[in-house]
Amino acid sequence: MSQQGPIIVVSSGAQLPFEASLADMFPVIETSWSEASRAIDQVQPAAVLISMSADAEQTLEALAKQIAVLQPYIPMIVIDPNGPLPENAIPFSSGDGGFDRLSARLSAALRVRTLHSTVLRRIAGDPMMQKRMSDGDPIDDATVLLIGRGAAYPALSVALGERMGVIGAFSIEAAAKHLNSRDLDGIILGEGFSERVVDGFLTVLAEDARFRHLPVIATISRLPTNYNLPNLDYSSGDPEHIASNALPLIRQHAFEARLSRTLKSIEAGGLLDARTGLLTLEAFNRDLATAIYQTSMRGSGLSVARFVFGQQHERAQFDGARILSRLMRQMDFGALQDDGSIIVVFAETDLRNARMIARRLSSVMKYTVHAKRNSHIEPATIVTALLPSDSAKSILVRLTGEPRRAAS
Repeated sequence: MSQQGPIIVVSSGAQLPFEASLADMFPVIETSWSEASRAIDQVQPAAVLISMSADAEQTLEALAKQIAVLQPYIPMIVIDPNGPLPENAIPFSSGDGGFDRLSARLSAALRVRTLHSTVLRRIAGDPMMQKRMSDGDPIDDATVLLIGRGAAYPALSVALGERMGVIGAFSIEAAAKHLNSRDLDGIILGEGFSERVVDGFLTVLAEDARFRHLPVIATISRLPTNYNLPNLDYSSGDPEHIASNALPLIRQHAFEARLSRTLKSIEAGGLLDARTGLLTLEAFNRDLATAIYQTSMRGSGLSVARFVFGQQHERAQFDGARILSRLMRQMDFGALQDDGSIIVVFAETDLRNARMIARRLSSVMKYTVHAKRNSHIEPATIVTALLPSDSAKSILVRLTGEPRRAAS
């Protein structure tokens, strides 16, 4: 992995057991708490590892704020924390398999830094794209899968739901369906399953490259197996504590997902919305006008569907858009509209088949788009077909019930 700087290790001065193994993979610079801030400014590290001490909480807060504003992303990992952490500080417990897992955790975080470096390089000179990249906390886009059926499940659902989107699953089978149907930023594995079931589930995650780097927070006793899951943590205590400990890893993954969508948008010449994965509104209006013209010339069919979540469900609008971007056929295209609805164009499709496709998409979104506290949101769906006299403007008016600007 390419390095843009060394790893800074902040400690009280004693030799730490993980330094020797890290030094074989990364250049390591040791520093004290009093010199840490200056070292970060001078060295421009690729990552910062911190060994906590009892009297360093205020210094930790200051270091976290200093690191948070630096670009590209600098992972900050706190070894064996003894209290609440800043939001950008990733906890690591040496009891979770020893320090042999620390290098894997660090490598996974540095993947995000490398991706951020790539995106920053690609958007240099594009102020609008730079602003979009910096808008909002990535946790606002995050969705986690909560699996469990124990007594702590409702409280965990509430604690997580106050911070991010939550999808609930009472069985491993239901969890597997969610994993295959949508993008997730973390898994919280609760109580109610035998060690054999949990072992099988974690083994499957570790063997699938799609899920290997997902944050997985297990609230059960630690299993003896060392899984190839760099972001696997074991966490116990009250639901608020578990949610707080999980938050930094989930935020990091949500940030990585945002970077990946941004890179796809750049590679598509800016035609894709980096937050939704669908077309930008300008590209959608242009493609709709072109599709209507070509359909009229060929005498084929074209249908358009509108999915409405309601203005009060802003999170669900973006969530639904990302799900649709995965589920749509390659020939179809869509965009998130200014009013929060999503309009999808079904090419070469008559009204009957379009209604059937729209019902299927709506059904999937009903069970995979979630508001806070694990509540379901079913989008209202309107479908119409292209008439011989239609323009882009007229077909959109028929869908929305009101005039709006569109390419014609």
